[in-house]
Amino acid sequence: MSIYITGDTHREFDRIQSFCDKINTTKKDIMIILGDAGINYYLYGMDINLKSELNMMPITFFCIHGNHEERPYNISFYQEQIWHGGTVYIEPQYPNLIFAKDGEIYDFDGEKYIAIGGAYSVDKYLRIVRGMPWFESEQPNDEIKAYVEKQLDKVNWQVDGVLSHTVPIDYEPREDFLPEIDQSRVDKTTELWLGKIEKKLKYKYWYAGHFHTDKQKGPIKIMFKRIEKLGVDYYES
Repeated sequence: MSIYITGDTHREFDRIQSFCDKINTTKKDIMIILGDAGINYYLYGMDINLKSELNMMPITFFCIHGNHEERPYNISFYQEQIWHGGTVYIEPQYPNLIFAKDGEIYDFDGEKYIAIGGAYSVDKYLRIVRGMPWFESEQPNDEIKAYVEKQLDKVNWQVDGVLSHTVPIDYEPREDFLPEIDQSRVDKTTELWLGKIEKKLKYKYWYAGHFHTDKQKGPIKIMFKRIEKLGVDYYES
């Protein structure tokens, strides 16, 4: 089993299919997607078609929650299971599509990774005006935040890695912000909370997506199209 990691896919999986073909992966291998996989976006036919396609791919997807998808616990057909030591959400007919629960700590090859998903959508109002899906649950609420912090208390605020969608406030890639977006109107609640966590937490790795760029910001690795081996090597897709 090998564990890989990449950024947002937004329902586009061609680069992952090419990667799987190149590396000859199997469903024993894992591809972590750092939010906005988009698998639970429409919540009807088009999602079913996508899930059927992904279920045939030779890899297992492990998806962190983003801001362009519904949380699985709000969808009736998902079931909770224990996977790599933590609670996840799975549909029985698509066993290679696995969704993280925020605050759960997963064991990957003996290393502990906590999942902390969610972010604010800068396109929120555009999506609402156009009648496109937007999810009120996109950011972690107070209950989720309390659970994350309780889980970190249990491990004395020390993990090997963090798998988040957005980043702590001090590590935002401001140089990549969209110029047409007024940042003063963007809700930074999640980033500010992650900033408090980051200052207290002991960790080796912190991976995030969300910003559609591939770069290192201090100790935080922001990922988009790159595919790497978790905690080890970098692989080009």
